[in-house]
Amino acid sequence: MNRTDRLVSMVMLLQSRRVITAAQLAEHFEITERTVYRDLAALGEGGVPIVGEPGVGYSLMSGYCLPPVMFSPDEAFAFVTGGLLVERMTDASMRDAIRSAVSKVTAVLPVGLQGRVDRLRKTMVIGTRSPTKGTVPLSTVQRAMAEGCVLRLNYQGAARGAPTERLVEPLGLVFYLDHWHLIAWCQLRKDMRDFRVDRIIRCETLPEPIPPHPDFNLNQHLAKCMVPERSEFAVIEVPENLLESVRRFWGPTIIEEQITGNRARVRFAFRPEGFDYVARWLLSLGTDAEILSPAALRVKVAALALATAKHHQPKKSTRIKTPLT
Repeated sequence: MNRTDRLVSMVMLLQSRRVITAAQLAEHFEITERTVYRDLAALGEGGVPIVGEPGVGYSLMSGYCLPPVMFSPDEAFAFVTGGLLVERMTDASMRDAIRSAVSKVTAVLPVGLQGRVDRLRKTMVIGTRSPTKGTVPLSTVQRAMAEGCVLRLNYQGAARGAPTERLVEPLGLVFYLDHWHLIAWCQLRKDMRDFRVDRIIRCETLPEPIPPHPDFNLNQHLAKCMVPERSEFAVIEVPENLLESVRRFWGPTIIEEQITGNRARVRFAFRPEGFDYVARWLLSLGTDAEILSPAALRVKVAALALATAKHHQPKKSTRIKTPLT
């Protein structure tokens, strides 16, 4: 990003926040705080009314707004691509909103760019599998999270028993393994929990604000969940053209990939109780996969293969002898 674009983006960021610190601006734009101070000074000299309060941060003078911003072709194409991803990877509650937003943006583009954007929308398809539709719209969960308040959930767990009521403190919304997941502190379990959004039967925002969680980092939490302390590790080798299939199946738990020629070596983690599950998955790959470690996994897959072959052997026909007359 060049300096001109950064200055415009800085004003837009200031416009969207009540107050923001120099450190936050530096982190957002990946620059030093000294550069932030120079940029703020340049904006002030250019007539942008920025108010700074020591120990608090910076804000725009009340009532100041940027004039309408025009989109560059790349920005417009990125917006359309993002809209298609939202339509495919969310639910109806957000599809209508993104279609409306894209239409509004398209309407203010120059006529020539409108035609290019329309052509792009008609010639792009997102082929990934859509998430399972749940009772509670994804937008409802998003709005509840934006309020920063405790949520009362009626949740249907994976065990498919009776739904349980939970009071949770929402801390993250994540899309992985084809589903949206609400990461929250569960007041019932006194621990972090992962709630699949499509299993939430009811969601109510309570007036109680969530307490601070200064030690919580969403990315670190997800990494720990995907590769917990109690993990087993497997190393397999597959043809390179199967690598994407392996990524779709084990993506978040893949530790390392190495491609040599037309072969790909993959190291991934799994829970000890999932040993049999991993063996059955590897069996489904037939002779395309080679298990490099652990040796016990090779033995297990070989045993499953022999048992499967025996199970599917043609049964010997029994011929009934009839007496001669």
